[in-house]
Amino acid sequence: MKIDDAADLSSSPLGAEAAAEAAEAAGYDGFAVSETRHDAFTSLTLAARATERITLRSAIAVAFARNPMTVATLANDVQLISGGRFQLGLGSQVQAHIERRFAMPWSRPAARMEEFVRAVRAIWAAWAGEGRLFFKGEFYRHTLMTEFFDPGPNPHGAPPILLAAVGERMTEVAGRVADGLLCHAFTTPAYLHERTLPALRAARDGALDGFTVCLQPMAVLGADDAARARAERAVRGQIAFYASTPAYRPVLDQHGWGELADRLHLLSRRGAWEEMAALIPDDVLDAFAVAGTPAEVASALADRFGDAVDRLTLYTPYAVDAALTGAVASLLRGQE
Repeated sequence: MKIDDAADLSSSPLGAEAAAEAAEAAGYDGFAVSETRHDAFTSLTLAARATERITLRSAIAVAFARNPMTVATLANDVQLISGGRFQLGLGSQVQAHIERRFAMPWSRPAARMEEFVRAVRAIWAAWAGEGRLFFKGEFYRHTLMTEFFDPGPNPHGAPPILLAAVGERMTEVAGRVADGLLCHAFTTPAYLHERTLPALRAARDGALDGFTVCLQPMAVLGADDAARARAERAVRGQIAFYASTPAYRPVLDQHGWGELADRLHLLSRRGAWEEMAALIPDDVLDAFAVAGTPAEVASALADRFGDAVDRLTLYTPYAVDAALTGAVASLLRGQE
């Protein structure tokens, strides 16, 4: 299992650059940048210039906010700048954000994403000299590429594509057209083993060889009791936020917690975030997060996911001492 670090969700591109440099110095295998308040590709470009060894991944870049040509271009450039260390992590986001934040079309997200990935690969293949660009699909058409706009073959090859998925249909798409899966932080061991991995194997004729499964599990860490209590409140709040999203309901249904999803969704529409966090009981917290000392957290993560996950990134939605997360990472690497 490889252990990656990630930029803080509020990090500016310059902050992400510094964090990537620190992650490499600390011995992490990779570094992931999400796309929330800033553009992921800008941060990854800076991170590529500041590092030499670690893998760099968008986790995720919002596919449907762009088109296959823009994504193919951005990913090709980061792959070039990083010397072949880039992983293109794509996700769909949810309908409200695609339509109302990005003003882009939304329909049949699994089918659209499968075509999106195939289109990106077709563009890269054309640049690599594998034939004229001629991609015609239901959602995207790319049939023009003149020499003036063709960057030519990338000396490092095309970057791998990792696809974010929660539901089984998108997971199956990842198995068919991607090189890896980005499991959502809102994942339990039961959901991973009973729903996600079977869907992947079914899409790949039972074989996961050469396919990368990434996971970002939530952890409760703190230097003392007060810090751990603050961390636990933050994790309960993050679980409540995810659980209120209808797209993530299948994870709760797997455990018979559908009623909790309904209650949280209603409260989210009122913005009652504090009240929502208080509704997360201990058994739900324990299903989604591990807690304790670095040794206890590392041991619990290895027991839960060691046989199923290729790359792991701790998710701590609160301020945490880097020494604690670094200790967890070192202990996990020591169990390889």
